[in-house]
Amino acid sequence: MLSTNNLSDRQRGRPREFNPDQAIERAMQIFWTKGYQGTSLPDLMGATKLSRGSLYAAFGDKHGLFLLALDRYISQALERLDEELASGRNALEGLKECMDGYVARTDGAAGQRGCLVVATAMELAAWDQEISQRIAHFFKAMEARLIKALARAKEEGSLAKNVDPTATAHMLVCFLEGLRVVRKIKAEPQRARAAVQMLISSLVA
Repeated sequence: MLSTNNLSDRQRGRPREFNPDQAIERAMQIFWTKGYQGTSLPDLMGATKLSRGSLYAAFGDKHGLFLLALDRYISQALERLDEELASGRNALEGLKECMDGYVARTDGAAGQRGCLVVATAMELAAWDQEISQRIAHFFKAMEARLIKALARAKEEGSLAKNVDPTATAHMLVCFLEGLRVVRKIKAEPQRARAAVQMLISSLVA
């Protein structure tokens, strides 16, 4: 009888070169498309190209893999937010670039998936503390970045005097994430762009 110690990785159902980062990315895409409950183990096995045993050995279980996928999504979202906020000649231009980016990401088939954080908040946050903590971290980090950008705009003199950076940042988080939800029903993109333009106009000194 052949010992399992002598079996090749391919014979055990695991690729010769297993890239955990790539597997998490692929899992994230499946979870983003189907949601946590809608994603089956076969879905994850197909996406990651891992056998059941290899997937469990690498990530523990479906929930463990989902947490890693959610962490990846959050990290990518905050990195993109930092890049967009820093892209303008001044803070207000960076803020507009950020908001335009949100609108752009609601277009097309990809936009129909909405935001993984928002979808997860609706599906799981009420009963899963680990997920609830991650979502709270994301919104807090997003809001902190917007507060900083708005405070800088105020220092630059481009923000209207009656605009409070803290309250406005919270409003923007609600607006931008709400936009991802509304656009899932294929609302016209020009309406979203008009809403962004009106909001920016209300902030300008």
